[in-house]
Amino acid sequence: MKLSWKKTTALLGTALIAASMAFTASAFAAKELRFAHVYEVKTPYHEAALMAAKEVEEKTGGEYTIKVFPASSLGKEQAINEAISLGTVDIIYTGCGFASRSFGPIGISDYPFTMRGYPHWKAYTESDLFAELAEGYKKATGGATVVALTYYGARQVTANKPILKPEDMKDLKIRVPNAPSYVLFPKAVGANPTPMAFSEVYLALQQGVVDAQENPLPTIQFKKFYEVQSNINLTAHITNSLITVVSGSTLKKMDPADQEILVNALKSSALWASDQIVQAEKDLVAWFRDQGINVNEVDRAPFMDAVKPHLLSEDMPWPPEIYERLQAIPDAM
Repeated sequence: MKLSWKKTTALLGTALIAASMAFTASAFAAKELRFAHVYEVKTPYHEAALMAAKEVEEKTGGEYTIKVFPASSLGKEQAINEAISLGTVDIIYTGCGFASRSFGPIGISDYPFTMRGYPHWKAYTESDLFAELAEGYKKATGGATVVALTYYGARQVTANKPILKPEDMKDLKIRVPNAPSYVLFPKAVGANPTPMAFSEVYLALQQGVVDAQENPLPTIQFKKFYEVQSNINLTAHITNSLITVVSGSTLKKMDPADQEILVNALKSSALWASDQIVQAEKDLVAWFRDQGINVNEVDRAPFMDAVKPHLLSEDMPWPPEIYERLQAIPDAM
């Protein structure tokens, strides 16, 4: 049967519209970004990731969405660091100690006693030094971009005994993340550092595979480590950070306006999460004591004296002037 010219044109137009719609739908679906991290869904870090996802979707008019994969669902810390460099995930949280495997100096803030506390950390995040280290990381990784820094808290040692002086840690089998910055502190005080994935720590403590672990107070609460450890010892040996990293290949695919939306959303959510952790640290000492946990005040000076020679040695992954510049940064008001 022959079709009239009008019918042929109408059918062709309909087909073109359908094809255009299918192409648009396909292109839209391709703009879902994957955000991977190792933290539980009830942590401020995960909540912040969800907040950023919501802001990006709203401000791009739905052109970009972010799917968040918490609790190591896309792999443990080392795996997601590899994935960001390969471009198989778009955004991650990672510790500075893990990032230092790609660019050593960026790990300096995760080394013991390089930070005086939160006010010093806050000033560092806004410093030229941090901007330079983030740029060095970007070059070393072929474009992976640090867009935000989140306060993770001061790391404290938990065990089934008080730890009040370096000698109390001698031969203690203590779980640490698998990065050099975390291994240094226990080695310096004669303990036995045992690298282990974050997701395995609770069971290892419960079964006595390790004697102790170290994490900030909010993490000790989130992960319920206080259920299997009787003492929290306020060593505050590391002022910890998470960096938010976006894949370079992801940023290259975005126009400048969308890049700005993404970066601003990640920065503002990082600030929100940092504020939550600061407040939690203020509240948790009393909370843990209410649970029957021994929270022990610690004279940090002997621990600092044990660690300082290592920080000034040639074994550190930064030149001496980086350490000196960090120490010269005045605390934020």
